[in-house]
Amino acid sequence: MNFKQAKTKSKRIRRERTLLFLYAIAVTAALFISIYNNNSVKASINYNETFLEEMPDELALQEQTLSIEESLKFKEEETLPSPIAEEETTTIENVQKAEAMISPQNIGTSEEIVIVQKGDTFIDILTKLGLEYSEATKIYQAYKKVYDARKIKEGQEIQISSVVDGRYENEISITKISTEPTSGTRYILEKNTDGVFDARVEQDELTNELKHISGSTSGILSNAMKNAGVPQNVVGNFISIFNFRVDFRRDIRAGDKFELLFERKLAPNGTVVKTGDIVYAALILSNKKIELYRYKDSSGTVDYYDEQGSALKKFLDRKPLEFKNARISSKFGKRFHPILKQYRLHSGVDYAAPMNTKVYASGDGMITAAKWVGGYGNYITIRHNSEYSTGYGHLKSYASGIRPGVRVRQGQVIGYVGSTGRSTGPHLHFEIIRNGKKIDPLKVKAATGENLSGAKLKEFKTLVAQIKENLARETKLAEQANLPSATPATD
Repeated sequence: MNFKQAKTKSKRIRRERTLLFLYAIAVTAALFISIYNNNSVKASINYNETFLEEMPDELALQEQTLSIEESLKFKEEETLPSPIAEEETTTIENVQKAEAMISPQNIGTSEEIVIVQKGDTFIDILTKLGLEYSEATKIYQAYKKVYDARKIKEGQEIQISSVVDGRYENEISITKISTEPTSGTRYILEKNTDGVFDARVEQDELTNELKHISGSTSGILSNAMKNAGVPQNVVGNFISIFNFRVDFRRDIRAGDKFELLFERKLAPNGTVVKTGDIVYAALILSNKKIELYRYKDSSGTVDYYDEQGSALKKFLDRKPLEFKNARISSKFGKRFHPILKQYRLHSGVDYAAPMNTKVYASGDGMITAAKWVGGYGNYITIRHNSEYSTGYGHLKSYASGIRPGVRVRQGQVIGYVGSTGRSTGPHLHFEIIRNGKKIDPLKVKAATGENLSGAKLKEFKTLVAQIKENLARETKLAEQANLPSATPATD
């Protein structure tokens, strides 16, 4: 039963009690009239008694007999139920039945788990339980303070506590809602003592651990890693780390091996809540081992280095666009300018691409400029190391957060193709600057990455020693269990 139904029953009960009160007044009035009539009869009998004293004995005896019979008849009539009494009894029974329907004995609590089905919405789930749409909407709005219930997914569990009518098993009031879309994080909406919903988030304390996995491949590295239990996002990161050193279509052969150590967070029940960064990555290609270690310096710069602190060289992307089929509309070199109508040096490569096409950072580095620069329009420059920088012109706009001093990763979106400045149509003007001089992006194979030295190198060496110790421990545990150093997996 919902609140509206309970309210209607309450009104009906009050109406029946009013009728009962009116009947009581009527009965009382009838009683007073009866008493008044009885007094009149008594007066008449007293008069007759005086008369009978003067009557002959036979007549007196007959009169007394008649009087007794009438008296008995009157008493029998008194014992018969009157129509008013019957109606009064019926009203009382109805009131008692109504009170029983809302009696605390029939009100109980319910705990149930609702599993979200395909096509379900949060409000639909509540209305199916018997709540009015307006009430379900209020609950949704209160929950929204900590959790957007529009994000519920098929198969997700929602725990609902409520007050119910035991006679009809109808919801009267929701008292608590809880869901855990991500293991270890619960979003709770609970009614307080004032009848108002409070929303909160409960977060389990997560445990950090390093997970070690290794295996071999018969030719397709990504399949072998997935079969070994490496999460999809970690597989992608692993391949990205080696992307500029290894050609995964040509260099990987049957029997080649991989090994990695990556971070992950566990809930108290052991469920993996989140996977983090790869701290160690290794490939053994044709018996040649390439090992890389993750290092983050005090300024927040993150990169991968070999055991000696030498940076993994990353070649700059010469077409840093989402639209990889973009045609070259103008090459580097002297050309006749379509707007200025004179021959001038074209200091980069123009890639014709649709308006709003994503523009990527050609390599890791720091934004040194993001501003309007004359004929270049909206222009970005990135310094990759002490030798190389890149420039991006005619942008429609910059990506969120892009400003001078911000560090970016290779492949990160920095802006969108436009036609600002001196331009005849949407395109990206891309430049590579080496030691302050602009060079042909199509002819140079520029590599970035700076080696560690001084205090950074010392800190890095300590980190490498810790990682090696961890790897040795994992290998020993696997050997003691008579297993290979990780789950053997091939594609």
